[in-house]
Amino acid sequence: MQRWQGRVAVVTGASAGIGAEIAKDLVKHGMKVVGIARRVERVEELKKELKGASGTLYPLQADVSKEEDVATAFKWVKDNLKGVDVLINNAGVASCSSLSEGPVKNWRTIMELNVLGLSMCTKEAIQSMKERGVDDGHIIHINSISGHGVPHNSEDLGIIFYSASKNAVTALTEGLRRELVLNKSRIKVTSLSPGTVRTEIIEASGIKIKGGLTPKQMYDQGPSLECEDISQGVLYVLGTPQHVQIHELTIKPVGEPF
Repeated sequence: MQRWQGRVAVVTGASAGIGAEIAKDLVKHGMKVVGIARRVERVEELKKELKGASGTLYPLQADVSKEEDVATAFKWVKDNLKGVDVLINNAGVASCSSLSEGPVKNWRTIMELNVLGLSMCTKEAIQSMKERGVDDGHIIHINSISGHGVPHNSEDLGIIFYSASKNAVTALTEGLRRELVLNKSRIKVTSLSPGTVRTEIIEASGIKIKGGLTPKQMYDQGPSLECEDISQGVLYVLGTPQHVQIHELTIKPVGEPF
């Protein structure tokens, strides 16, 4: 991680869970981290916790599902920090919905954030790197094991459309890799796919768990990961030699049955 000291990372969805943990660890490793979130006050609280760290956290409010917000956020990064070297596309939602019943607004929310938001941020980051001649940058998509097929319990949780969006992220990762190769770029792209992680996504997405269980009860029923486990995966990916690209990293808790 030494080569990243003093360089700029953008982390979307940095207000809680995996995004907050990644932002925190990158700051501790000496990076200038722009933590993007709608609930920016939570990123500001995180900044207070990191007082004395070798890097710096810059809280920035934006909704990355909105094109104008994305453009404004990356302009701020350019104007204040010159540009981005690492992008962590973490923001995502798993709004509960049914393929046969909808509601359609939930499908739109999922696609606008998980697919279009991720793609817009990626486009801005790649353009920023090209403008400054940065050829060792890194794009990391926080994907999901749901992005590699359809988990057996997706219909019970109403997350088949979510799974479809994450399968799109898998395809977008490979598509971007091929574009970068075609352009003789050495910018890396990685899909990082966690299994079950204890985060706030169930509550935030309004998912109803079968049997009326609370999220904590559901997590306690089987193996699960902590947000720090995923952040450690990000540090591993970023710490690889420049000739090594981790294209897909899947992290599952031991004993996960699906």
